Amino acid sequence: MRWGIVPRNVCKATTPPKPDSEEIRPLDAEQARRLLRTAGGERFEALYVLAVTAGLRIGELLALRWQDVDLEAGGPTLRVRRTKSTAKSGPGFTTPKNGKGRFISLTQRAVEALKAHRAAQNVERLKAGSLWQDNGLVFCTYGGRPLDSHNVSRTSFKPLLERAGLPNIRFHDLRHTCATLLLSRGHHPKLVQELLGHASVALTLDRYSHVMPGMGEQTAAAMEAALF
Repeated sequence: MRWGIVPRNVCKATTPPKPDSEEIRPLDAEQARRLLRTAGGERFEALYVLAVTAGLRIGELLALRWQDVDLEAGGPTLRVRRTKSTAKSGPGFTTPKNGKGRFISLTQRAVEALKAHRAAQNVERLKAGSLWQDNGLVFCTYGGRPLDSHNVSRTSFKPLLERAGLPNIRFHDLRHTCATLLLSRGHHPKLVQELLGHASVALTLDRYSHVMPGMGEQTAAAMEAALF
């Protein structure tokens, strides 16, 4: 069309298929507490604490480096700078999904879990000796190498769900759990958007508006206040 070779674009006559919307299966508050209790003391406890309390994607968690974590500052923070890619060209690290990083304030529980995890990792490093590959990763293999998300799900996450007596959800549903727990308790969608790293608050609202309490009642009350 742009080159003037064909008179019309025949693709405009087609009806493109609509992709199925992603099914969201978050845990409720009690289920999330049970998950974290069951994970207590496990090698990847901090991984699950961050997934639930900070809403990080699995790729962001597996790409996280200790240099991106500050546990000692006045307000402990974590910076998401990159994500672990599973492209066909081979695993590697790329920029986060929205193309930019973000800062996240850590909960006290996350700080404690990360400190315990760092201490345990130092022991693993000493045991590995010269075999340790120092990639600076927060979550890695016993030899310091990057983890594979499918292996983490198969060997750690799915067994954890079974032990906790929880539904067979995906790891990504822990991110949805984080969002729904915050929104259902009245936290502003803009704050949740920034925490999750969504490109816009519209995406957050479209995906999670059904869990926001009292939207209809608030609308009716506002109209009453405006007109009467």
